Amino acid sequence: MAPSKTPKSTSRPKKEKVFHPDSRKAGQLSRVQLRKAKLADAASKRTQKHSAQADVYGFFYHAIPPEGTLSLEELHLIISNVWLTRHDDELEQERAARRKGRPKSTRESKLEEIKLRESEQYRTGMDVPDLTHEATVQLFRKWDQTEVAYIQLLRFIRISSVDSMTAVVSKQGEHYSLKQSVTAQASNEAMVTDHDDTLLVEPPSRFASTMMMMDGPLS
Repeated sequence: MAPSKTPKSTSRPKKEKVFHPDSRKAGQLSRVQLRKAKLADAASKRTQKHSAQADVYGFFYHAIPPEGTLSLEELHLIISNVWLTRHDDELEQERAARRKGRPKSTRESKLEEIKLRESEQYRTGMDVPDLTHEATVQLFRKWDQTEVAYIQLLRFIRISSVDSMTAVVSKQGEHYSLKQSVTAQASNEAMVTDHDDTLLVEPPSRFASTMMMMDGPLS
């Protein structure tokens, strides 16, 4: 007699709990899901922002000369002739591909928007890593081209297409060597100021002998 087959035990899937839409538990789950969605969206935007910043800083990283630093004039030329024109070829292709009378593509509109925004930024004042500053350039050379936080160590200057001869330090840089140089410079300036003030408060009689030799005795 053949052995009887043992019936297979079938496990029933657990039923998913369904909460009433107006219940407190449903509200809690909804808030948790909403928070997760917001965090994911924030993380995505943060990643995109850091990626965009890394691209910008990467451009200036590759603009570092093999040796030494750039002059202010050279920095302006790189921005006006390379940075602001980097999308021109793609923009021309988009325009050439568009049939007469057809609206602009999304890509063409975006490229034009970028070019207009960056040109206006350069006109009103653009913050860039100070490639004219030796200490900053030396620090910049050590960047791994991925860690955006490292850029905070560098000194930045603000330059404008309106006045290409002037640059203003907009961010001093967080690296200790840059802070030390600022402290030393401030100390030297204070010494010069103190010295000059001492001369200003001296009575004219202190210089009487010199004045007499040049212009005769004082009346």
